[in-house]
Amino acid sequence: MAANLNEDDIKDLKFRLEDAAIKCSDRCLYQSAKWAAEILDSVLPLDNYDTDPESPMDITDPPPQNPYLRTQDPAEAALEAQESHKYLLAKAYFDTREYDRCASVFLPPTIPPVSLSTSTLSPKPKPKSSLKKGKSQASPQSGTKDSDAKRNPYPRLSQKSLFLALYAKYLAGEKRKNEETEMVLGPADGGATVNRELPDLARGLEGWLAERREKGVEDQNHGWLEYLYGIILIKGRNEEEARKWLIRSVHLNPFHWGAWQELNDLLASTEDLKQVVEHLPRNIMTLIFHVHCSQELYQATEDTYQSLAELESIFPSSAFLKTQRALLYYHSKDFEEASHIFTDILITSPHRLDSLDHYSNILYVMGARPQLAFVAQVATATDKFRPETCCVVGNYYSLKSEHEKAVMYFRRALTLDRNFLSAWTLMGHEYIEMKNTHAAIESYRRAVDVNRKDYRAWYGLGQAYEVLDMSFYALFYYQRAAALRPYDPKMWQAVGSCYAKMGRIEHSIKALKRALVAGSYYAEDPSQHGSAHGRKILDPETLYQIATLYERLEDEEEAAAYMELTLQQETGGQPNDEGSDLWDSENDDDQSTAGGQRRARRRQDDEDEETYHGTGPTATTSKARLWLARWSLRHGDLERADQLAGELCQDGVEVEEAKALMRDVRARREAGE
Repeated sequence: MAANLNEDDIKDLKFRLEDAAIKCSDRCLYQSAKWAAEILDSVLPLDNYDTDPESPMDITDPPPQNPYLRTQDPAEAALEAQESHKYLLAKAYFDTREYDRCASVFLPPTIPPVSLSTSTLSPKPKPKSSLKKGKSQASPQSGTKDSDAKRNPYPRLSQKSLFLALYAKYLAGEKRKNEETEMVLGPADGGATVNRELPDLARGLEGWLAERREKGVEDQNHGWLEYLYGIILIKGRNEEEARKWLIRSVHLNPFHWGAWQELNDLLASTEDLKQVVEHLPRNIMTLIFHVHCSQELYQATEDTYQSLAELESIFPSSAFLKTQRALLYYHSKDFEEASHIFTDILITSPHRLDSLDHYSNILYVMGARPQLAFVAQVATATDKFRPETCCVVGNYYSLKSEHEKAVMYFRRALTLDRNFLSAWTLMGHEYIEMKNTHAAIESYRRAVDVNRKDYRAWYGLGQAYEVLDMSFYALFYYQRAAALRPYDPKMWQAVGSCYAKMGRIEHSIKALKRALVAGSYYAEDPSQHGSAHGRKILDPETLYQIATLYERLEDEEEAAAYMELTLQQETGGQPNDEGSDLWDSENDDDQSTAGGQRRARRRQDDEDEETYHGTGPTATTSKARLWLARWSLRHGDLERADQLAGELCQDGVEVEEAKALMRDVRARREAGE
């Protein structure tokens, strides 16, 4: 893609990113401003545009002016100029976290900041329901006849000033909500506390947007208020309407990363992503958004890597894009490569804490305790009160099996940010370790409330309910996990386990066969010198489970076939025809099911060693050999039974049973003679 961008395109991209960083900062959207500034700093340098500041140069020519920094609409520019001194005052209040004072600079005091009547006596559900009703009425598609909902209650202000005032009101409500909320996982920490500013904000913004639409000046909107309205709709669970307004926002203001992030949070599946992409603008931000969403949805496909490579050719030093690549490797269980990328980022930017919690997860799975201790020290020295730092330290204590201390740090992370996904999920893992199943369930539930795409939280819920012997509940949550990770064999193994416990043997067999398909890999053939051609290796334990399930169905022929397959994994061989029904995928209602075997340790689903020349004799293959020996003896194949029994003696597993079988074979031969 970089080859298609000429010098003017690169300059225009830099101007747009600079404009986005400045305008986001002006509106106190600091995270979006940081993102835009960081990715601007990583744009491909131009020889005749970006020069070394240490080199001698002629600076008689002034630098090119950014054409996007000035307001294009003359009426808006006039309003901004008229409000400039008040805007400076409001922004100063905002920066000192005096949100109500900030809003009062522009909005009349007749709009109350909060309803004070019995606000702290009981968390009434009424504000929440009225919020949902207000949002539903506030949507332009609802066709409401309520004139109050359509009336613009705000004075004549520039969009810039109105956004800052309304955003301050929103944050004031969020601040009060957090102050009224109980401690993390406390008795009343159930999400009953709401932001009481939202209903008024929803009605007011709907009135403002409706008035702009009626006047025919909707195309002159800048996208910031549409973004804020989308956030408010999300808080009211009106996600379909929120998606429309966020798409409108990114069309009007494509380089505001915050709007893209909110849109990403509304996508629960690849189908949702495909539907949304059709309505997005065709620019580089859509490509970045698509790569980010694909990573969030665990789509480590060739197309995703190709799109990421195109972006890296334009932003070669972007830590954000490097993080996306590292997370794609992490989801593909290539922990070494992911660790190398995060290490490079840490060396380049030792004070960068973004996504450091993911790096600590990788080091935890690898068991790299010294590296995890070093990362924890670096993060703590930078900022000990960042949620990412608390998660890194919590992972370190978890690796030391000090689970109480780990929970303490995960709670601290959630005290700093209730919506920090990693902390909820990791705390659930710790409670599983501590055998506190009910606390684990609540932690996982809060995790999926924050992000429905977190398959680890769904899988953890399945584990917790499996511990409680509630197989129907466990099956449901495993299915949700497998829908997100259809190529993870652990998910399908858990589904098979649940179905088996419920007595649904046929469904269990189908799920385990899907686990085999998902978990098969190609063993490298030494004669091919790294060629992709090789022998199919299957998981012996799963094959053995399928065989025993067929035995429960009294289908001994199929059971014997799968026992033979189990045995053949010792050498990595697989016949061309035997067990071919393994690959026949039957369509039924359970195709999107998920599951897993119980994890005593968290994230064990990320650890599977690849063996390239067969598994060799294992306890599972020895059990299959013993079963086949007995089966051969029952069917009169004394030669085969004797051979298998002799191999068992050599394996050193089930030796006594093997010797007994050999005696039976000898006795039958003597009787036959």
